[in-house]
Amino acid sequence: MFDRKSHIVRMAKTCYFCSMNTLVALCAVGAEKILGNEIKFLGYKIIDNAPGRVRFSADDDALFRSNLCLRCADRVYLQMAGYRAENFDELFDGAYSVAWQDFLKKDTRLVVDKVRANKSRLNSEHSVQAMIQKAIYKKLGDVWHISTLPETGAEADVRVYIDSDEALLLLDLSGLPLHKRGYRTDGGIAPLRETVAASLLQMMMWRRATALHDPFCGSGTIAIEALLYAHNIAPGFGRRFAVETLPFFNAERAEQIRAAEAEKIRTDVEVRVTGSDIDRAAVERAKKNAEYACVMAGRALQSIGKSAHIVRPDFIVSDFKDLSAPYEKGLLLCNPPYGERLGDDESAQALYREMRGLFSDFEGWQMGVITSNPHFEEALEHAAERTKSIKAGNLDTVFYMFDSLSPRSAQAKKTQSRKDWRKRVQKKREEY
Repeated sequence: MFDRKSHIVRMAKTCYFCSMNTLVALCAVGAEKILGNEIKFLGYKIIDNAPGRVRFSADDDALFRSNLCLRCADRVYLQMAGYRAENFDELFDGAYSVAWQDFLKKDTRLVVDKVRANKSRLNSEHSVQAMIQKAIYKKLGDVWHISTLPETGAEADVRVYIDSDEALLLLDLSGLPLHKRGYRTDGGIAPLRETVAASLLQMMMWRRATALHDPFCGSGTIAIEALLYAHNIAPGFGRRFAVETLPFFNAERAEQIRAAEAEKIRTDVEVRVTGSDIDRAAVERAKKNAEYACVMAGRALQSIGKSAHIVRPDFIVSDFKDLSAPYEKGLLLCNPPYGERLGDDESAQALYREMRGLFSDFEGWQMGVITSNPHFEEALEHAAERTKSIKAGNLDTVFYMFDSLSPRSAQAKKTQSRKDWRKRVQKKREEY
């Protein structure tokens, strides 16, 4: 029984057998608000957020359902404990106090995969990692009366955050990162994460009635994520999750949740989602990935006795300079080539200058462009109405949002906004 300095431990109703749990969803830094809206849409209550993560309260179903349904989350964790840890004794005691035997099997191979320490006395990630693992193994050994755990079963990952001496212990419920939907066989060079693509769609407030085109489609990620969203297809239908290997997992209930989400798939809507790329191999890859995504949705429908068909998005081989708007209104959403995909910064800027033609070729459309090149706005000679910094992994990017393309407004803003966007460009350069 844990009693020494018991005040340092604040268990957050994380027991799977209780009515509510505290979960933590990770996302790209900058996408926290979008992810929070998603979580609330599923019916769960936001507790708080920090850069790159959102904490929320939810029922037992959420341990599986949030992994299945969240489009913008990179991972979902179950919070095991939250407590103050100013030294290694307190860190050990807090971890030892958790009833790990209720969440792990005897043959589980435990891994403390990452430690994030910020403004804390305990700032040695390796030492924290070793202490947490020692505490968990000590607890399991004491409860099960064994000195050595076999570690022959499935892996269970624990992540640790220590912010201002406040420790959070999290149990991974996802396994592979959630951007790995299961439909992409080969992303090509520098692919955009599916979770980031889903976030961009929400930032642009895109709706299925609006035509969407990606003129640099690559492996088709943006178009495919738009298709899944438009038809209300849960992004996790094509994969499994770490929660399914844990002892408290209810397989029967999970199948009921899958069936309930499959019932929500919309096959009665018209969706105009397309993509193009100058690279023929990329277009073929996009078609293959889209086929896998639609087959994934089709299997979900078949599981509930439906045989409806999801129309595949159209992908064509074309230089973006040869395109013109097929509809009066729509959205251009893209991740233009840069860095590895293009070769050098000079080539990237030349490409951005050529993109000025989109303001006349797609007049009246919205446009969203994500890039890690700080010179994008300067080369385009047009200021975005809104920008959003997004960091996914180690990649710093900026998302530029244009409300309505027009060659006339572009020319006017080129003069009127020149000082404004030059200041913004200079600020971005300093940040980089």
